[in-house]
Amino acid sequence: MKRRSTRGAGWPVDAIFDRIQDDRRPAFCACAARLEINDMTIRQSASLGLFIACLLSGLPAVAQAQPAEDTATDPPADTKPQQAPGPADDAANDTAAADETDKTSAPTLPLKTLRKFTALLNQIEAGYVEPVDDETLLDNAIHGMVSRLDPHSAYLDPEEYEALKDATSGQFGGLGLKVQMESGYLQVVSPIDDTPAAKAGIQPGDMIVEIDGQPVKGLTMPEAIKAMRGDAGSKISLTILRDGQDKPMTLELERADIEVASVNSRVLGDHYGYLRITQFAEDTGDNLEKALDQLKQDTDNTLRGVVLDLRSNPGGILTAAVDVSDLFLEDGTIVTIRGRAAEAEHVFKATPGDALSAAPIVVLVNEGTASAAEIVAGALQDDRRAVVMGRDTFGKGSVQTVLPLNDGSALKLTTARYYTPSGRSIQAEGITPDIALASVKITPADRTAGFGYSEADLPGALTNTGAAGDTTTPAATTLAPDTEQGSDDDTTDPAGDQAAGETSPGNKPAKPSAASSKSDSESEAEAKADDEQSLAEKDYGLYEALTLLRGLYTLRPADEGNNETETPAADAPRKDARRWGDVRSGQG
Repeated sequence: MKRRSTRGAGWPVDAIFDRIQDDRRPAFCACAARLEINDMTIRQSASLGLFIACLLSGLPAVAQAQPAEDTATDPPADTKPQQAPGPADDAANDTAAADETDKTSAPTLPLKTLRKFTALLNQIEAGYVEPVDDETLLDNAIHGMVSRLDPHSAYLDPEEYEALKDATSGQFGGLGLKVQMESGYLQVVSPIDDTPAAKAGIQPGDMIVEIDGQPVKGLTMPEAIKAMRGDAGSKISLTILRDGQDKPMTLELERADIEVASVNSRVLGDHYGYLRITQFAEDTGDNLEKALDQLKQDTDNTLRGVVLDLRSNPGGILTAAVDVSDLFLEDGTIVTIRGRAAEAEHVFKATPGDALSAAPIVVLVNEGTASAAEIVAGALQDDRRAVVMGRDTFGKGSVQTVLPLNDGSALKLTTARYYTPSGRSIQAEGITPDIALASVKITPADRTAGFGYSEADLPGALTNTGAAGDTTTPAATTLAPDTEQGSDDDTTDPAGDQAAGETSPGNKPAKPSAASSKSDSESEAEAKADDEQSLAEKDYGLYEALTLLRGLYTLRPADEGNNETETPAADAPRKDARRWGDVRSGQG
């Protein structure tokens, strides 16, 4: 059974910032002293010093985030004592500070902007309508500093950080929505299956403009998420804007304990499997492997291929996406992470072994497929291991590092972009499927349309005698059109068409004899057709994916033969790792 070690590969999700170096604090104080100007009070200087300390203690730690298996030791800090300048030497002080900054790797802070910050801090404390303390103002400044970087970076207070950990573990209380900030509002990336949001009909792309009647505009992402979270059973209303709707619509929902099963599976037809990944949690890779083993058992080890459904999957943990991709890939790159810092670069490679032994895969995607789900779709597509079907994906091609801080808060910072094996960045573009699939809904056709019956239902119809040369001739029977099967004709057949012993005209036609009844195989075929019709009506995308999967199996290489064989062991060598991509591109 294929296993891969993710210890250390948990970076960038599990990177840990667990200390603030005490030996740097004297330098922070000295830096604050150098930046004093004549019109500052002692309190203003202290506030500025506190703000600079926040910046200088946090930013270098972010740059030094390491994978757990490759933690580098920080270079020794410069502990040489520094003398504070006199108050009359402002110009010299500024020059000295700049010169000292040039000698170190610390970022250069613009003095003019810092002076403006201190002036604004003083004006707010002096003139704001209500009293506000320095800690609150500085905390707000940190929130604003991080949230303005991009839609995914955020400063998380201790409560928000705990909520994030609950979400990635697959258990939390709320609605079951993946959202992002867009133009000041919450845009739905995707609802999670079987949650209050999904049951209420919330769709990818919906814009949440009000939560319980309160405008979302002006809230930060953590504040908006916090407003949607709550105890199971509590009520909440969302006002939503949707493309194609003239007016906002208000939905009344009831919060629930969200315990997301990240993997669902079932057998399609007789020999095909369906794998649905709702999000990428810590145990998704292991759960998917167990689901595959169960599918093999349910099909008596004759699993011909699977549909991997990543539609409306908001993503999740990077290493879970790597584990899922690795299950189906023999070798090569899965995803490459590249950031500004050398430590932010990492290449994830596949390990030998294919859990499906090269059986075909169809990956379903849509506009709600994002982040980690796009990593899987891109890896399987670039390796030509699978055919991707659906609509263009969301296009989130960045990686966020979660950096816990000493006070229980955390910094979620965008530290890198990820690239598919071919070097593609899908940021703001998404994965383009190999086969485009429109969003359509199939409705049942009128079953009274057409004749309502077939050749076998006609009076005096010849029966099927089986294969050529078969001399056994079943007894002849006649069948009248059965109005219960959808015939529009309410009249009976002429008496001359009736066999001896039939009822007279006007009575219900006699049921066919046992000799003329349809065989078990024909009945099974009809039941199968009804099941597929139901599938097309319920989930047209899945119906098309199953049809494609059957075609891929039919077009399998000749060296595999046409006889049904058992699925080879998971560690058996693959005969042609890229054949499904060749079929897809017309090279088969």
